Amino acid sequence: MPVVSNQANDIDVDLGRLFSSLARNWLRILLVALCITGLAFLLAWLATPLYRAETRILIETRESPLTRGNAPADADRPILDAEGVASQVQVISSTDILKKVATDLNLASRKEFDPSIDMSLPKRILVSTGLMRDPKDVPADERVLSTFREKLKVYNVERSRVIVIEFSSEDPALAAAIPNKIAEAYLGVQQVAKQQSNTDATQWLQPEIANLSDRVKEAEGKVAAYRSQSDLLIGQNNSVLATQQLSELSSELSRVRANRSAAEANAESLRSTIRAGASLDSAPEVLSSPLIQRLREREVELKAQIADLSVTLLGNHPRLRALNSQLNDLEGQIRSEARKVLSGLETEAKTAAAREASLQRDLDALKQVSARADDQGVELRSLEREAAAQRELLESYLSRYREAMSRGEGNYLPADARIFSRAVAPVEPYFPKILPITIAAFVASLLIMAIITLLQELFSGRAMRRAGQGFYDVDELAMPAAMPVAALVEERELVEERTGTLTVERAAARLIADNAKRAIFVSPEGDEAAAASVMVAREIANSGQRVLLLDLTSAGVASHPMLDGQQRPGITNLLAAEAQFTDVIHADFYSDCHVIPVGTADPETAMRAADRLPIIMRSLASAYDLVVVECGPTDPEGVARLLGEDTKIALALIDPADETVVASTEAFARAGHDDMLLVSPVGAAAGRNGLHRSAA
Repeated sequence: MPVVSNQANDIDVDLGRLFSSLARNWLRILLVALCITGLAFLLAWLATPLYRAETRILIETRESPLTRGNAPADADRPILDAEGVASQVQVISSTDILKKVATDLNLASRKEFDPSIDMSLPKRILVSTGLMRDPKDVPADERVLSTFREKLKVYNVERSRVIVIEFSSEDPALAAAIPNKIAEAYLGVQQVAKQQSNTDATQWLQPEIANLSDRVKEAEGKVAAYRSQSDLLIGQNNSVLATQQLSELSSELSRVRANRSAAEANAESLRSTIRAGASLDSAPEVLSSPLIQRLREREVELKAQIADLSVTLLGNHPRLRALNSQLNDLEGQIRSEARKVLSGLETEAKTAAAREASLQRDLDALKQVSARADDQGVELRSLEREAAAQRELLESYLSRYREAMSRGEGNYLPADARIFSRAVAPVEPYFPKILPITIAAFVASLLIMAIITLLQELFSGRAMRRAGQGFYDVDELAMPAAMPVAALVEERELVEERTGTLTVERAAARLIADNAKRAIFVSPEGDEAAAASVMVAREIANSGQRVLLLDLTSAGVASHPMLDGQQRPGITNLLAAEAQFTDVIHADFYSDCHVIPVGTADPETAMRAADRLPIIMRSLASAYDLVVVECGPTDPEGVARLLGEDTKIALALIDPADETVVASTEAFARAGHDDMLLVSPVGAAAGRNGLHRSAA
């Protein structure tokens, strides 16, 4: 058996008793849950069904490479970044587009979009009483747009350039028509914007082209005038004449120098050969002379004849001597002719030297002219660059102008977006989903009612117990250590048979069997007999029921031992409005019973509110299984306010033959309380010795 704890301030929650309240109140929880579920089902069934459809737009370049003039290499890249796509979302939901769609579809004539059309009777009453603003005070366009925006949702798909236009409506056809119409209006707005931009561009380019044409003419005129005034005449190969002549003269001078050097070298070589008397056959200039070539041929013929005749004739033969003489003459002629060739070479070298000197003088003069031309060329190139830049800009403007004019005349200005998924009329509404709503309402109501029941059980204090407090068997009897259990039981049965009274255990069993909600205890003999109510309350509490003892004695003799003599707020504080129920209900230190002591307020002040006792009793009876009231020595009129349904009156006595007991019994019998219980706290002494927590 667990030992009784004396901890006065620590309170534990009895989880078993707490959650057993769900089983005791299962019918109430189920009925409330079914009612809420039925209401949710009815509301979902009567709710107006809403349909939702969506149109998807892809932001991309619609321009064809075949129609895009002078397109850069990166022209096919996406035209918008994440911020640009977000900006297009705002454009799609702009007021201008929504107004156009509302006008095209005549949304102002639909009750769904204009709350001022066919207002219900409750709304008319609220408007007439000033509790609700009259919708007609708002302009019709604003009313339609306000409802339009509530039903419209435009957003872009994350990490993409897809924009979704979503709309909900009571009409499935309208739910599909509006997003499609918004998408078409958006593409139309883009095309109009491009047309306007194209028109603005052509209007701006026209005067710019005219101005640029004049500036190009002026710049090219300056180039031509400067070229004519300077020495920068253009020759062949589109170069300055002085530069071209200088180049040609330099080439001629180089050629003349080469010829002079070659002539001098050839003359010196031939001169050396003649002086040395060497053969002239090695000199190319001698061999190239036609006369020398003929003389050499004649020399060969003579040598051939001499060779032929030498075979048959002697060396002194006149014929041979004549031929040798002719041969010697030919050698002299060849050398004479070689000297003439040498003289020609020397003359040629002198002529080349004179030509070289002349060309050098002309070259020096042209260098001065070319230097002046270079200085003038710097200025000329500057003028040409200016003219070229103006001409290039003019050609660019002309190309853009012609392109803009052709696009405007051909009306080819595609929007940078396309509809790749059009909305279709939905078949099923997205709201209300009757089955999910009903199931959710049932589950939520069950959960909420379970929580409410647990909170009621917890706040009522019925699920609280003193920390460390043990449990005892209800059938155990308080007895002295030296007295056998059988002897004590026999003594109690004898007393009950002799006096007609009930023991504490029998009285507790009777109250439980009769399903009593209130037990009013009267103690004619005073404080000692008041222990019976405490013992009965503890006995019933130990059986698992929720029991509260209300102490209405003047000295608090019933609650005083239950709280170890501590002064706590009680019934007088509650009647005097100085405390609430949670402040005056306390836990018994030695059982699962709860107790409301007498309290600390002024009794006279509390008695002025005695009429509140019936209300307090009803509240306590609804929260507890049994309310035990200890009234002390009182008469039937004193307990009249405490009576109610399922009330039992018990007379606590020690000596049945006591005059006060007999008088009190007769008084209650005359008042119609013939079935009151007579309870005797026999064996209470053992309980008071601390061996059983049922004792006071």
